[in-house]
Amino acid sequence: MGKRRTVAETRRDAEFETFTAGAGGRLLHAATLLTGDPAAAEDLLTAVLARLYADWFRLRAEDPYEQARCELFRRFAYHPWWRRPHGGALDRLTAQERLIVTMRYFEGVAEEQTAAQLGLPAERVRVISARATATLRSIRDEERPERRRPGAPTGATRAVAP
Repeated sequence: MGKRRTVAETRRDAEFETFTAGAGGRLLHAATLLTGDPAAAEDLLTAVLARLYADWFRLRAEDPYEQARCELFRRFAYHPWWRRPHGGALDRLTAQERLIVTMRYFEGVAEEQTAAQLGLPAERVRVISARATATLRSIRDEERPERRRPGAPTGATRAVAP
């Protein structure tokens, strides 16, 4: 192997290591939100980072975090074995709802970009996002303790005035 190639690969390794040290935690968090299982999230992220490492020389001026994030969402969306949620805060959401909620609210991807990346109309992304948000709010309301007036007996029904 030539000296230039060795130098280039050493530089790639150092750049990639720096990138994963900086962005790995956030990517792992996004993967955990998607899968709901830390072990599955690590597997998903490992596959994503392997792909990114292989493409590292071709990135040039592109943002490696954006590429990793897009690959993470693409792998979750189009590889069915990632779709089995195993728990977490987003457990009651479908795989598509988890994906859109993670993209829109955790990663801050614009609605139009989310729609383009998933191949859906922007209106469909808006509807799925609203439905998922309503589901998450209903879960939060179920977990919230019932608010009572001070001095009101527990389980008492309120009489309606005629």
